[in-house]
Amino acid sequence: MRTIAVVNQKGGCGKTTVAINLASALAEAGQRILLVDMDPQSHCAVGLAVPEEQIEQSIYDVLISRSKNEPIKLTEILWQISDRLELAPASIDLSAFEQQMAGIADRERCLKDALDETKADYDYTVIDCPPAVGLLTFNALRAATDVIVPVETGYFALHGLSRQLETLSILCKQYNQHVSVKVLASMYDIRTKMAREILGELRSHFGDKMFKTVVSFNTKIKEASSLGQPVTEYDPASRGRRDFRSLAEEVLGSQAKLQRHEFVESLAGQLESISSTADELLQTVKLPIKAVPAPETEKPKPAVTAAKLSDYYGVSQMDDALVFVTLYPRATSVQIAGDFNNWQPEKTPMQKVGDSGVWQTEMKLPAGRYRYRLVVDGQWQQDPYNESTELNPFGGLNSVIEVT
Repeated sequence: MRTIAVVNQKGGCGKTTVAINLASALAEAGQRILLVDMDPQSHCAVGLAVPEEQIEQSIYDVLISRSKNEPIKLTEILWQISDRLELAPASIDLSAFEQQMAGIADRERCLKDALDETKADYDYTVIDCPPAVGLLTFNALRAATDVIVPVETGYFALHGLSRQLETLSILCKQYNQHVSVKVLASMYDIRTKMAREILGELRSHFGDKMFKTVVSFNTKIKEASSLGQPVTEYDPASRGRRDFRSLAEEVLGSQAKLQRHEFVESLAGQLESISSTADELLQTVKLPIKAVPAPETEKPKPAVTAAKLSDYYGVSQMDDALVFVTLYPRATSVQIAGDFNNWQPEKTPMQKVGDSGVWQTEMKLPAGRYRYRLVVDGQWQQDPYNESTELNPFGGLNSVIEVT
């Protein structure tokens, strides 16, 4: 059985769309498919018309049961979507999985162990990962034989690739796995110059580490998702269906098994160039928000200066204030919990900037070292745009900032 993890720690790049429609296309091609949702937002169930109120047990119950020595079999939670496609749904309980598994040995193997028991029943398992690097994602990567990294060919496309490589590199050092990793261009709109430029850069830098298939922006895919159907069923004649059928054919025809460290080594040397290209592209575009003109005697604030927001993500010290900026297009709330607010996220909400998916806030703190985490729709996680981290008592990572 091949296990494909669909991974990107940046939200809004089409991970769930890719996972659902690739799984459906593989099933249409005659393969026995298991789709596993590891995202607490449970969008796979929504996208396949599985009623949330009727999900009594989820993948969370299977994973957590192993730490209690009362294992629940994966087969007990499955929903049949079609003759050759079954879904292991997620639930919001997954957001607490990392904290509950703190200190448990081999906690990153829970999913792999569960899948190993059913490997004779399926040809492929497709895993939809959460938009954050944590224990859930590491479980998916530990179980994977293949990794697909969807990259939206839009404004923020080239951001975060370095962190993806760091995650893969960490896993490579810890485990001796043979994993094929490929980049997939998604949500491609050929009408825009930006999309065409980014696709060209991706192909130039990634070469054969990138799928030939490009998933184009297609309204039929969105319509299918809203009606709880994969596009292969909703509109068999659509461009979206052709794209995913092509992707499935590439997956089925791919026999090369690359070691993860080979992928990391082949891309790490090009990372600086990719980041440079991203900066050049981003400098030509402004965020879709209106800057508020400041009086001549008043300095423009970061919260209302579009050019400033496009320069960084994470946390930066500007004059006497710390400015936090992050990207979560699908989130309804983003908060910060840390040493500076007694780990109470409701005290430090972030504000959404227009419709861009960017969230920001600023605060003034005395000089010192502070630990913090982001709370995205109730899910605690490290700041994906801050490379400075330390292990916390719960087995996860806190982000760290130094105020000078």
